[in-house]
Amino acid sequence: MTNFKDDNPQSNLSVRLLMDETTEHPSAPFSYSYWMSNVKKSTREAYEAKPFSHWILLLFSGAAMLIAFPASSLLSRLYFSNGGKSKWIISWVAVAGWPITCLILLPTYIFQKIKPTPLNAKLLLSYVVLGFLSAADNLMYAYAYAYLPASTSSLLASSSLAFSALFGYLIVKNPLNASVINSIVIITGAMAIIALDSSSDRYSYISNSQYFAGFFWDIMGSALHGLIFALSELLFVKLLGRRSFHVALEQQVMVSLIAFAFTTLGMVVSNDFQGMSHEAKSFKGGESLYTQVLVWSAVTFQLGVLGATAVLFLASTVMAGVLNAVRVPITSVAAVILMHDPMSGFKILSLVLTFWGFSSYIYGSSSSNSSTQASSSS
Repeated sequence: MTNFKDDNPQSNLSVRLLMDETTEHPSAPFSYSYWMSNVKKSTREAYEAKPFSHWILLLFSGAAMLIAFPASSLLSRLYFSNGGKSKWIISWVAVAGWPITCLILLPTYIFQKIKPTPLNAKLLLSYVVLGFLSAADNLMYAYAYAYLPASTSSLLASSSLAFSALFGYLIVKNPLNASVINSIVIITGAMAIIALDSSSDRYSYISNSQYFAGFFWDIMGSALHGLIFALSELLFVKLLGRRSFHVALEQQVMVSLIAFAFTTLGMVVSNDFQGMSHEAKSFKGGESLYTQVLVWSAVTFQLGVLGATAVLFLASTVMAGVLNAVRVPITSVAAVILMHDPMSGFKILSLVLTFWGFSSYIYGSSSSNSSTQASSSS
């Protein structure tokens, strides 16, 4: 599952600039109103600097993130709750929509006359590694959807932000400031609360061992998700050496295609292609609903990835982080309303802590970006 989560390249001079400010000026207490006025000012300046069409495209891209990703999560859970059994099928469906991204990419070659990025041995090997990791990531999340409520799996999957920050620091050397570290601690605490409250949201037909297997694979999938994101950033920095929308789409197509090949091999080995017809007949709602669930799962996930990619390049990684934070409660609330997921007080507390952790991460990222811009302009 190719990643769309946040990367935050920052200047190594940020800490030194802060130290200079501290020594040259008397320290002033933090003012929320002053911070908000700066946010409003920068937002107005950013709006005036771009054409109206830019913001329309950004609006649709953000809507794709906030609608398609929660829909994809709910459809995956619906597959299992209505009688679906195969984890390979759900992981295969997650990348089966790769031609959608390809259809978006092709017009950039035709109408903008952009040449495809040359494919060398190192780049191909990188795509193969990322594709394999993405296929494994999809399979881990499939186990989570099989054994956990959609609201719980969504909350646990939000821990990928913490892993993205950690692997970004270890692999890409992205600095960690106090706010980002604080967000990692808060999100970890939120995950621990869910683990302690497992008895309140476990389905009656799911055993304790299955529940904790789903919990474990969700966390492992989130960790792998963060690793994939850091490796993707490293790929842009080291091999591609540039950042543009069509290059991101190329990476998305290649990684999804290779992940599709790996999961297709898994489907063949496990005989799940042959079992799909039998599974469709026994599916609650009939064969028609079975087909619709799988098709729309593939479509919604790819639309979500496209929306996330567009937000990253039209706005910023911080904006993608904001939308990623907002979609967690959207998925949880939608799961409670549409799928009657249990929502205990502990899960509400975990949801609040998760949102708090996201907010801390976004604030830390925006502060670092402001320091980077100040250092580059001086």
